[in-house]
Amino acid sequence: AVHPLWQSPLTIPGGTRQSPINIQWRDSVYDPFLKPLKISYDPTTCLHIWNNGYSFLVEFDDSTDRSIIVGGPLKNQYRLKQFHFHWGAVNDWGSEHTVDCKFYPAELHLVHWNAVEYPSFEEAVMEGNGLAVIGVFLKLGARHEGLQTLVDALPAVRHK
Repeated sequence: AVHPLWQSPLTIPGGTRQSPINIQWRDSVYDPFLKPLKISYDPTTCLHIWNNGYSFLVEFDDSTDRSIIVGGPLKNQYRLKQFHFHWGAVNDWGSEHTVDCKFYPAELHLVHWNAVEYPSFEEAVMEGNGLAVIGVFLKLGARHEGLQTLVDALPAVRHK
């Protein structure tokens, strides 16, 4: 099943390492040697929230190593640049990616870049090992205080 917003495969570079993807449990392979992914975020590095015309982004100061991820499959540490959400007009779909063709109401993407090998985010974007994005599927449920703080700020970023 193709996501309602994606009618055909992308024709830009990236091959199988681009969006959207369908994670299939039966094809997943456990790697006993994979180290844990370590996440270390400093909330004071948050700069601002802005509306890019189709979503909102929360951008971070990425000039230092104060908000990073390291470990897991990554050979270097990666700095947090921004996070954003994908959601749909209805709760049946909204996630960019799927698991066994199942959509989720929304998806959070935490975008990091390889500051060890590249001098800027813009240069890292163009390389195969330049970005590391953590995707988190979201479903409807009880109120989440951390997300509610963000939701409460959204009226201030109404216009592009």
